[in-house]
Amino acid sequence: MWVTYQQLNRAGLKQAQRSVRPIYERASVIRAYQSRTFPGLIQTAAFTTTTLQQVRLRQGVHIDDVAAAVAERMNRQRVLREGNRRFVFILEEAVLHYRLTGPAAHAEQLGHLLEVMKLPAVSLGIIPLDADRVQARPAEGFAIFDHEQVSVELISGYLKLMQPNEVEAYVRVFTGLADAAVYGQAARALIANALAALV
Repeated sequence: MWVTYQQLNRAGLKQAQRSVRPIYERASVIRAYQSRTFPGLIQTAAFTTTTLQQVRLRQGVHIDDVAAAVAERMNRQRVLREGNRRFVFILEEAVLHYRLTGPAAHAEQLGHLLEVMKLPAVSLGIIPLDADRVQARPAEGFAIFDHEQVSVELISGYLKLMQPNEVEAYVRVFTGLADAAVYGQAARALIANALAALV
């Protein structure tokens, strides 16, 4: 199913955020890959605020409900600590360095990643810039919810895939990306390097 951002956001950003809550609450395994930004489930309030302010301006959303939309997204993050769920987040190393917000908020976001890594339900991998990419080419950002749905955020809209063969194609791509990532201390070292580069 394809939805343009004009359709998705016509009732405001809060409603758009609320509309995706059920799939996050229903899924038991959520896998997310990002090549350009931090996944919403592991964003800080400051980072989300900047992101949604930019979305509102870029997409011409007339309703100014950014604060309410941020609160909705922050509330959604409770799934990281509730229930018997598992999360795997894979980021390109470049995401750690993209200056998508001010330096203080960027540093806070990087510090937040280090805290998120401590959660027992979360696995966070980072694909180093010099990783072997033969079987793990960079892709658009996407999230896989169990084997039920893949959500893909593109420039002009939001794509929801539910056909089993399409979901499986994204699972295969995710597996290759996850295999190229580093975890644990190696991932923390990449985050520490990005933090040091902010000084």
